[in-house]
Amino acid sequence: MKDPEFEQLVRQYEKLVFTVCYQLVRDYHEAQNLTQETFLSAYRHIDEYQGDSYKPWLIRIASNKAKDYLKSAYFRRVDITDEMESKVSGAEASAEELAVSSEMVKAIQDKILSLEEPYHKVAVLFFLHGLTPEEIAQKLDRPRKTVQTQLYRAKLKLQQFVKEEMQVERSI
Repeated sequence: MKDPEFEQLVRQYEKLVFTVCYQLVRDYHEAQNLTQETFLSAYRHIDEYQGDSYKPWLIRIASNKAKDYLKSAYFRRVDITDEMESKVSGAEASAEELAVSSEMVKAIQDKILSLEEPYHKVAVLFFLHGLTPEEIAQKLDRPRKTVQTQLYRAKLKLQQFVKEEMQVERSI
């Protein structure tokens, strides 16, 4: 397959691949990264493909990339503040980017601290203290499934907050 044909393939399926990735990881930026990884992998192995339609092949690659990400130790153990601070400490970041990133980290930490119960304690222990759901369940004497549900809902609240903050930031 020639490059212009592959570019057409990317244009045709990029929204579908992104949607598959996003549905699995529930993180916009990570879904973008996984979409790029999917097409990079497809490009590398396009000569080996022997099917009639690229759609199921690309979906399979995308879902495998997303599942690999979800299984990774990085995903399971990453702390939201560590991730944001690593972006802040990047050598190529400008002073303005550093200030905005620092403000965002502080805003997210404040949002975590302002969550109402039953999400407050769970979110603080998970995001700010780095405990696993199992450790949180033991510490708070709650069922593990309850803690997982509360963490899921706390993450949704934080994701919504970050989306809103980013929209405000873009409009400035």
